[in-house]
Amino acid sequence: MENLTKELIQELLSADQAPCLSLYMPTHQKHPENLQDIILFKNLIRKMEESLLQKYSANEVQAYIEPLEVLADDKDIWNYTKDGLAVFSAKGIFKAVGLQKSVEELAIVADSFHTKPLRQYLQSLEHFHVLGLTLHDIRLFEGNRHSLSEIELTAEIPKTIIEALGDELTEKHTTVDSYGGTGGESSAMHHGHGGKKEETEKDAERYFRVVASSIYKLYSKPSGWPLILAALPEHHNLFQKVSKNPLLLPNGILINPSSVSPDQLAKMAWEIMEPEYNLKLETLAERFEQARANGKGSDDYKEVAVAAVGGRVDTLLVEADRIIAVRVTNPVTGNTQKKDMKNPRVDDLLDDMGELVLKMGGQVMVMPTEKMPSETGLAAIFRY
Repeated sequence: MENLTKELIQELLSADQAPCLSLYMPTHQKHPENLQDIILFKNLIRKMEESLLQKYSANEVQAYIEPLEVLADDKDIWNYTKDGLAVFSAKGIFKAVGLQKSVEELAIVADSFHTKPLRQYLQSLEHFHVLGLTLHDIRLFEGNRHSLSEIELTAEIPKTIIEALGDELTEKHTTVDSYGGTGGESSAMHHGHGGKKEETEKDAERYFRVVASSIYKLYSKPSGWPLILAALPEHHNLFQKVSKNPLLLPNGILINPSSVSPDQLAKMAWEIMEPEYNLKLETLAERFEQARANGKGSDDYKEVAVAAVGGRVDTLLVEADRIIAVRVTNPVTGNTQKKDMKNPRVDDLLDDMGELVLKMGGQVMVMPTEKMPSETGLAAIFRY
């Protein structure tokens, strides 16, 4: 299984070995619900076969389908699924991505990979990380407005203060006793040359610095998601001080994260994220309305296609849950043509437009239907 990163999406966008097979489906983490996942996966493979047979011979189709059939027989994958699965296959490339969020089932064969759901999943407008931090250990969660799931940290991340500081831990050189902290957290207090409070603060500062650096390098930077800190009030100032993470939000959850359930933590996190999320969506919609009023914006897909191939689109807003069976037939002129989605060369127009804008250095935001400033499924802000 691959982790979803911006680099993975760029790799998929740069692939040009048609046909490109893209598959999305919801999965289940528990037995016996997960038994139906393989059945759905095989049904989606059959849909791809039907599409491929419109253009390719039976032997060619079997060669294209074979990597997916190998995955279907891999019991280790199906016994450890998350809430969603995305699979991409073409000559010389195969990627299976486990997702913490359920996705709609979709099977598309086209000239390029269908990446819109991944871009929506990864973009920072809705998604975020929550770092549960105590003086003893850390937990990291991945969240959105619907759910919060704990992440199994990579081996590079120190899980405890002992892993982070090792021989540098003051405890090695002093005697230790404990006291109960706010919210039930117990904190090691050290007696040494500098006094127990000073030694504890030194340990905490070094520990927080290691944690902050590791989380930024391995999670915040690759995803681009905001980071919310959940910790006791007295730990927030110190963590904010040592962290160099530009994605760390100034407001956090002032509580011992071990004292609440993941559901409670999810509710607290979204209370912090929701105002920022809504503000970003409203700002994007206002920018589009102003651009359109000034002749620098459009929601007509033919006009936007011409602007996109010319590199004139600064920001493209696309509707998350809409698929438009139109193909950009000429990458130079931006000409488009309505097609059937079963055609093995046709992808969703919104997905293709998003990829084109990204390749030309523009920005693409996948928006929920109720927040879209147009009825056509897309809205573009032009550079000129």
